[in-house]
Amino acid sequence: MEPIFRNTSAVDWITLLLFGSLLLIVVAKSLFYGRFLNFVILPFNNKYIFMYNKKEKLMNWFHVFFTLFQIINFSLFIFLASKTLLLQEGGSYPFMYPIILGGLVLFILLKMFLQLGNGFVFGVNKVVGELIFKKLSYLNHSSMVMFLANVVIVYVFKDSEVVVYLSIFLILSINAIGWITVLKNHQKFITANFFYFILYLCALEIAPFIIIGSYLKD
Repeated sequence: MEPIFRNTSAVDWITLLLFGSLLLIVVAKSLFYGRFLNFVILPFNNKYIFMYNKKEKLMNWFHVFFTLFQIINFSLFIFLASKTLLLQEGGSYPFMYPIILGGLVLFILLKMFLQLGNGFVFGVNKVVGELIFKKLSYLNHSSMVMFLANVVIVYVFKDSEVVVYLSIFLILSINAIGWITVLKNHQKFITANFFYFILYLCALEIAPFIIIGSYLKD
C-alpha cells in the first residue's frame, strides 16, 4: 500500500484556531453557567445587560473569554470572506491571518481608548463605559455566528458566497439590535447631549469604517 499525500496544512492551522476558540466558550460556560444562559438569548432579552451592566463590566472573566473568542473568529471570518468574495488565489496563505488579527486588535483597542478618552474629557465616564460594554456584548454574541460561519465555510460548503453573505446579514442584524437597544436605553442622555452624541457618532463610529472602506477600495 503506497502512502497518499494530502496537503492539509492550510486547514490544520484553522482547525487549531477554531478548536482553541471553542475551548474559551467551554471554559466560560463551565465557570459562568447562569451568565452564559442569559448571554445566549441577548438579542431577544435584555436580562444579561441589566444584570451585568453595573458591575464587573469589561474586566469580568466571562466578558474577557468571549471577547477573545470574538477577536479570533472575527479575524478568521474576515480572512475567509475576503478569500471567498475577492477570489484571492493565495487566500489560504496562513501568514495573512496574523496581519488581520493584529489590525483588528489594534482597531478595537484604539477605538476603545478614544471612547474612554472622550468620556473623560466630557465627564461621562460611567455612561461611556456602559455604552462600550453593551456594544461589545452584542458584538461578542454575533461572534457565535462568525464561528459557525467559519466552520461551514471551511468544512461543509467550502468558499460559499451564500454562507458569507448570510452570515454578514445575521452579524449586522444582531449588532443593529444592540445599537437600537443602546439608543433606546440612553434616550434621555442623548437628547440632553445631542451635539456631543453626534460628534461621538461621526468621529468614533462612522469615520473609522469610512477610512477602512476607502483603504480597501484603493
